[in-house]
Amino acid sequence: MILKDAKFLASYQTVDRCPPPDKPEYAFIGRSNVGKSSLINMIVEKKNLAKTSGTPGKTQLINLFQVDSVSQISNRKSINETWLVTDLPGYGFAKISKTKREEWNKMIEDYLRKRTSLMTVFALVDSRLEPQGIDIEFIDSVGKKSIPLVIVFTKADKLSQKELAKNVNAFLEELKNSWEEVPPHIITSAAKKRGQKEMLDYIEKSNKEFKV
Repeated sequence: MILKDAKFLASYQTVDRCPPPDKPEYAFIGRSNVGKSSLINMIVEKKNLAKTSGTPGKTQLINLFQVDSVSQISNRKSINETWLVTDLPGYGFAKISKTKREEWNKMIEDYLRKRTSLMTVFALVDSRLEPQGIDIEFIDSVGKKSIPLVIVFTKADKLSQKELAKNVNAFLEELKNSWEEVPPHIITSAAKKRGQKEMLDYIEKSNKEFKV
């Protein structure tokens, strides 16, 4: 896949206000401060596309970004593609009221349940941490909806290879308690651009399966 352009479309309070579901869509979500915005910017090669912040809970709406790319079909043929990245509010440590948290949960639940163009949920997990119950719970909830899911371990540059392998393996082992087959995973680092090719290759393959 060759990236041509990426731009912010708009923010939406509910899934019902989102644009028609006529393009393949990929949702990014994880615990607050997991490095979601930095990862999105790295993947689409736009430094300030998704706004990064040191304040957990900065993303409060359904933020949509449009990406234009070119995919190679054969040695002589390529096609132009347009797909969407969805930046969803994080879960976890954001200091917000119970009412606002319930609103976010409903917004995310409605999006995952209703958005027919959603191809995959990229569930972001901080690779520096031991398995967190809140991550396991969310990933299990997505699995129960039968939505394609990829676990994306972030901030891999912050660990030694030994520590990284230990934490990733521990998380995957924890998932085996509730999954017959553990979802695929990708290890990333926004700072080192690690995992970009794997993410784009996955999206390129999924785009071919999209049907309006």
